Amino acid sequence: MAASRPAFKVSDRTEFGSRTTRRLRRDGLVPGVVYTGGQPARPFQADAHELSLFINEGHALFDLEIEGAGKVPVVVKEEQRHPVRGDLMHLDCQQVDLDQEIQADVAIELVGVEDAPGVKEGGILEHVTRDITIEALPEAIPDEGLTLDVSAMVIGDTIQLSSVEAPEGVKFMAESPEEVTIATLNPPKVVEDEPEVEEETEVIGEGDADAEGDSGDGDSGDSGDEGDSGSED
Repeated sequence: MAASRPAFKVSDRTEFGSRTTRRLRRDGLVPGVVYTGGQPARPFQADAHELSLFINEGHALFDLEIEGAGKVPVVVKEEQRHPVRGDLMHLDCQQVDLDQEIQADVAIELVGVEDAPGVKEGGILEHVTRDITIEALPEAIPDEGLTLDVSAMVIGDTIQLSSVEAPEGVKFMAESPEEVTIATLNPPKVVEDEPEVEEETEVIGEGDADAEGDSGDGDSGDSGDEGDSGSED
């Protein structure tokens, strides 16, 4: 079983500090640490490009070989990445006992989405929960995560974690699986047509024009009356 695990070789790291870390990264290296139960942590360094490619393959369990120290089975504990570029900047690994169950977060992938009758009818499939915490022996943790077939879903269907069968040797760690929604297929959104608003155009008819003309004459007459009144005085 152990022979089938992927392995990655790294070098021992003996220099520390922020200045040393920056120099390592400039030289194309990534610093890392292996944590072991009850023993001092082991720092290491590795080629940044090669390590990134290996980690991106998504191995749940692999052998880390520190030069001159042999291989140890590990899982990734934490990845530190550049906030903008996404480059791997530091890697923490945890040495594991192959006979001891551990907890790990695994991704949930939906398959058969385009074949679902509800999707064909225009429904919208929402992937609500994308990863789940499991407990299993290290070698039972699936590298590719979990796959869930949704090809039979119709509009209105909802899949809860309680209805998903865990792989052999794997336990879901959710306290209330019936309350964890994995996916739901909603009806298509109805787009209501906005009513067309006709632009009102003010049209002045002949009668209105005459009325406006009369109003103007009346004003002139009033001015004339005021002028006459002034003459009398």
